[in-house]
Amino acid sequence: MRHFLTTEDWGQDELQAVLDRARALKAGASSSALEGKSVALVFFNPSLRTRTSFEIGIAQLGGRGIVLDARSGTWPMEFEPGAVMDGDAEEHVIEAARVLSRYVDMIAIRCFPKFENWEAEREDPLITAFSRHASVPIVNMETIVHPCQELAMMMALQEKLGDVKDKTFLLTWVPHPRPLNTAVANSAILMASKFGLNVRMLVPDEVYRLDERYMSAAAENCAAHGASFDLTTDVEAAYRGADMVYAKSWGALPFYGQWDGEAPYRAKGSGFMVDEAKMSMTNNAVVSHCLPMRRNVKIADNVVDSPAFLGIEEAENRLHVQKAMLEALARDSETI
Repeated sequence: MRHFLTTEDWGQDELQAVLDRARALKAGASSSALEGKSVALVFFNPSLRTRTSFEIGIAQLGGRGIVLDARSGTWPMEFEPGAVMDGDAEEHVIEAARVLSRYVDMIAIRCFPKFENWEAEREDPLITAFSRHASVPIVNMETIVHPCQELAMMMALQEKLGDVKDKTFLLTWVPHPRPLNTAVANSAILMASKFGLNVRMLVPDEVYRLDERYMSAAAENCAAHGASFDLTTDVEAAYRGADMVYAKSWGALPFYGQWDGEAPYRAKGSGFMVDEAKMSMTNNAVVSHCLPMRRNVKIADNVVDSPAFLGIEEAENRLHVQKAMLEALARDSETI
C-alpha cells in the first residue's frame, strides 16, 4: 500500500507517468478505477478548488466522495502519541484512522499548520499519524506541502512550454496582508527542481528562506540535473531571463507564531507585486499562482488578464492530476 503525502517520496518517472495519464484523462479518456469505492475527504480547513475537484474527480472515476468537515462536523481530534486526553479532544487519530479505514477505500486530508510551533508542525503530525494508523491509502490535500498543486503546476508548465528541463523557474514572494502557510512555496521548489529546471527564489529578506528540508531537497534535485538553485533579494537579477514566474506569499519562519516581529521584513517586499515592468525582464515568461489570489496586491490585473497567465489552466489541472493519482493509488493498493 502506498500513500501520496509528498512528492519527495515519488521519483520523477513516477510523477511523469501520473502527468501523462492526467493529460489523457483531460483529453477525454475514461476510467472506472474507483467503481464501487468510497473516499473520505477530511477537511480541517476550508476549500473551494480542492473540495470541488476531488468530489467531481472521484465521481468521474466511478466512486463516491464522503466529505467530513472536521471543523464543525466532527469533534476535536488528538494526534500526539501518548497524550492524556483531558482537554477538548474527544477522539484520538489512532481510532479515527482505523475506523475510517473500515468504511472507505482511501482517506484524503486537508490540514494546515496551527502557526504555533514550527519545530513540531514541520513534522506534519496529523497526516503522518493518519498514514501510520490507517490501513488504506492517504492522500495529502494540503498540509505543510501541497503535492496535488505541484502536479497541476507542472502539468500546466509542460502543456505551455513542452520539455521544461534547463528552463528557469522563478518563485517570487509577493505581498499579502498577513503571513501565510509555506506549503505551496515548499511544493513549488520541490517540483520544479525534480524536473530539472533552474530554480530561483526571490524574497524581500533572507528571513523568508523556507525550511531547510525543502531548500536542501531542491538544491540536491537541481544538482542531480546539472541545474542551478539560487536565493536572491535582487528583483532584476531574479526576473532576468526567467521562463516561468510563480507568485506566492508566505510567512517568515523565524517569526512563526509570533508575527509582530515580521512586520519590518514584510514591508521590504511592498514592491514585489508581479507587474508588467518585472515581466518585461523575463524570457517572455508564463506566470501563475495557486489561487485564491489578491489582484493588484500579488499580481497586477494587466498580467493576470494576459495570455501569459496560467492560473486558470493550473486550477483546471487539479481535477485531472488528482484523478490520475487516485487511479495510480487504486491500482497499486492491495486493499482496493
